[in-house]
Amino acid sequence: MTACAIEPTAENGDDDPTPDAPCAITADGTYAARLARDGDSWFPERWTLDGPEPYAVPLPAHQPEEPGTEVQPMADGRVLIRRLSQRRHAFSLLYPTGPGTGELLLGAVECPDEDTVLRLLPPAPCGQRAYAVAVGRRSTALWLVAGGVFGPEHLAEIPGRCSGGVWLDRRGRMLALDREVGGRTKAIVVDLERGGEVSPLLQIAAGSDDRLLLADPDSGLLLISSDAPSPGKPRLGWGVLGSSLPVRFPESLRLADRALTPFAIQPGQVLQPESCAVGLRIDGPFGSWVGVWRPADRRLHQLTAPDGWLAGSGLWTEDGVLRLPYATEAEPCGVARLAVPPAGGEPRGGGSSEGAAEVAADAADALEPEAPEPVAPRPVPLQQAPLARLVTK
Repeated sequence: MTACAIEPTAENGDDDPTPDAPCAITADGTYAARLARDGDSWFPERWTLDGPEPYAVPLPAHQPEEPGTEVQPMADGRVLIRRLSQRRHAFSLLYPTGPGTGELLLGAVECPDEDTVLRLLPPAPCGQRAYAVAVGRRSTALWLVAGGVFGPEHLAEIPGRCSGGVWLDRRGRMLALDREVGGRTKAIVVDLERGGEVSPLLQIAAGSDDRLLLADPDSGLLLISSDAPSPGKPRLGWGVLGSSLPVRFPESLRLADRALTPFAIQPGQVLQPESCAVGLRIDGPFGSWVGVWRPADRRLHQLTAPDGWLAGSGLWTEDGVLRLPYATEAEPCGVARLAVPPAGGEPRGGGSSEGAAEVAADAADALEPEAPEPVAPRPVPLQQAPLARLVTK
């Protein structure tokens, strides 16, 4: 089976080939998967998260994995693995079989062009399919790599170089990508049920780079990165899918010498995007920690991450508990439950077990927001927000 091949996941140089995504979690929060390390060797590991206590199942193959290998959990408990060998990407499903590891071969994707980079997209909402994009010089190929009938299937060819990848609905039909064309990056929507039909999602200004980082299908809340307020300096903002209100760029999401990356939005807040809690990874000179923020509460709460946090990984429960996976020598599979500040309130204190985490600091005083009128989220492009209407408070 022919298809296209994956960008290296090491970003720290050859001496420290740590995977970019240390832990991938299914959309329903049931399973997680990561590459674990045993000395100098890497092996896939599946975590079960929906029981009374989290537990890990190692899924080693007949030989150690390369550090750039990608893994992704499926809703049935199997783990998708992508292995690269000379521009050929082989996909398999791994599953425990008593003391061993079973493996179902799915086929391969080949990229003859050495400049083509292939990567897995975030887990699909249904948990039964998995997708990848192969980014070439002038176009991006979208592939279904698991859940098809005959192995990897080429779904669409999208003009331009695409990055990112955010699901906009619970069905796994509408996929948002950040497409670079003519030196500018704009978020687009790809309709998987209409042959990969592309439509614009976000354009704040003609000359700005506008990316979609995260979305919640229940409330329609979108987390956005754009340099429209400050050319050349991307800032975090928020909007609502299908709303006519402008994108807003709160000052509370602007920290000097710190990088903020949203990784999880509280689900279940139907028609209440302003009340959704957002988990952010904060990176600074001395490590990474956790931020919690809500549109209706213009205040960024900064929380100490648990030791061994698989940084950038986590999920919210509907009742507002932030769960963060971590692995230490003493506890190789753990989940910390953070007691986060309520909307408009003060921190409630440290986290409870399955791990531990405590409040470290808060940002400046909150301001009363303009509450957007609730609108039903729908998988259609966000209306354009002219630069003159940007809100930066």
